[in-house]
Amino acid sequence: MNTTFDGVGTGYSAAEAMPEERASFIRKTYLHLAGAVLIFILMEAYLIMSGAGLWMAETMLGGRFSWLIVLGAFMGVSMLAQYWANSQSSRAMQYMGLGLFIVAETIIFLPLLFMAAVRSDGYELFAKAGITTLGLFLGLTAVVFLTRKDFSFLGPVLMIGGFVALGFIASGIIFGFSLGNIFAFAMVAFAGGAILYDTSNVLHKYNTNQHVAASLSLFASVALLFWYILRIFMGSRN
Repeated sequence: MNTTFDGVGTGYSAAEAMPEERASFIRKTYLHLAGAVLIFILMEAYLIMSGAGLWMAETMLGGRFSWLIVLGAFMGVSMLAQYWANSQSSRAMQYMGLGLFIVAETIIFLPLLFMAAVRSDGYELFAKAGITTLGLFLGLTAVVFLTRKDFSFLGPVLMIGGFVALGFIASGIIFGFSLGNIFAFAMVAFAGGAILYDTSNVLHKYNTNQHVAASLSLFASVALLFWYILRIFMGSRN
């Protein structure tokens, strides 16, 4: 039997699994993704409407290097969450990883969402950014599912692009310059590539017991896409 001591199992890759098992894995992955998005929205709504959210946002932006520290902490927490979510020995640890990542995304989004919320068209911006993000996500997902193409070749490109983007972000914080809409559009393209890569992995790389880890990766890419689409909409109204 292809299992571990607690029944989580190593499974088979979705590409090698029987059609019923593959369909079940894909369904679980996207249900978990939808659940993660819903929890994220509910948590953000609660924090935005409470004093705690405003206090957290002000604390994260309190000093010149505060945001740099926040980003560093977010990266560390994200790595830990992904490690837990990819656990092959404990289902509980997988869900702890996904939950931790949702909380981390909720917190790091607070300053941006508060900046959008205080505008007269803040909720309109949320709706437009959300609808645009959903449309792009569905379109990119359809490309992978219809073509069945393996986009794993994007992995090294995304890794290098990620380091370059982090370098620009850190430089902008340290030297106090704005990256502007050109950078935001580039990051939308980067997030789109990440969605293609993650969706391809759902079909070709993940095993059938890794729906939690697969949903976390997709959620991370969708959150990144939403972040920069919202930034673009905010910038266009200035």
